[in-house]
Amino acid sequence: MKIYEVGGAVRDELLGLPVKDRDYVVVGSTPEEMTRLGYTPVGKDFPVFLHPSTHAEYALARTERKTARGYHGFQVYAAPDVTLEQALMRRDLTINAIAKDERGNLIDPQHGARDLRDKLLRHVSSAFSEDPVRVLRVARFAARFADFDVAPETLALMRSMATNGEVDALVAERVWQELAKGLMEKMPSRMFEVLIAADALARIVPEFSDMTIGDVASRRLDRAAGDSATLAVRYAVLIATIDARRSNTGAPIDDGSLETPVLSASSRLRVPGDCADLAKLAVRWHRAIINGRGLSLEDLLSLLLSADALRRPARFVELLRACNYLAETDASAAIAHLLQAQNALASIDVKPVIGTAESADIPALVRSAQREKLRQFIAAAR
Repeated sequence: MKIYEVGGAVRDELLGLPVKDRDYVVVGSTPEEMTRLGYTPVGKDFPVFLHPSTHAEYALARTERKTARGYHGFQVYAAPDVTLEQALMRRDLTINAIAKDERGNLIDPQHGARDLRDKLLRHVSSAFSEDPVRVLRVARFAARFADFDVAPETLALMRSMATNGEVDALVAERVWQELAKGLMEKMPSRMFEVLIAADALARIVPEFSDMTIGDVASRRLDRAAGDSATLAVRYAVLIATIDARRSNTGAPIDDGSLETPVLSASSRLRVPGDCADLAKLAVRWHRAIINGRGLSLEDLLSLLLSADALRRPARFVELLRACNYLAETDASAAIAHLLQAQNALASIDVKPVIGTAESADIPALVRSAQREKLRQFIAAAR
């Protein structure tokens, strides 16, 4: 039984980057032996175990054989006779196929260290084409390692996976998982650049046509990433930028049931509610927010209520932040104005407003008080 550290930890150490998680491959062992040594089995599709004290993942060396389309269509073989080199051959990229033994010696049959020096994302073998998730992973790594290039032969293989329909087997949850990781990388625009170059974006996310993600979206996304914006903000920036049906008038969109083709991606990909909701608000209101100081009393009230700014002030701040990235000029004055308007509404003491009124009359009384408060606020802000 021999244990080797593999994958991202080895790669990041060679790059001089902080190591978050350490993974290991075990050669020459069996599930029974691992359990006897105190490791906890956790693998559903193949033998993976947690170390009894560190809880790091230890996977038995394995090989895989493609049996059906998609990333679940594999037959896994894990046995003591599987070598380290065979196990490394099943990995996606050469930079992730480097192992380190207990003495610190590197085992690098795919020349991943050389590709690290050359800043190259290159697939290990033709088996890369058997797993469509790897198309997304390469694009995500391009967003993380922004100064790395995708090897021409790897890009060509990705393109063939798109054109032959292999990527069509990707399920929505996995697509979102990889897109979300890519959006949170150093330069998320590169993820989309690579997917477009591989002719894969329109196949994987047909709601995002290649024609709508360009320099503007890239600039905004990367600016948000540079400011360490949340995933919800980055997703809202992306969706609002590429939405093809946004108004050209600068007026708020009053249809609360707004659903455009781009926004429909949130439903199909099962995007988490916080991201989907913020994206929808950004599509509906970003032009009005950027024009914040010019809003009428009714438009301002509609915005604050639609965004649920009183009950969810933190989300309102996130919406304003997303819209700041969507602005082509400095929107700080408009955003400050809207925050002050939110604070003005939040300062209303509703108890004396409703007094002993009947429950049916309370909404109208509160709305009247809110209008009066905003009237005073707008007058004072002029």
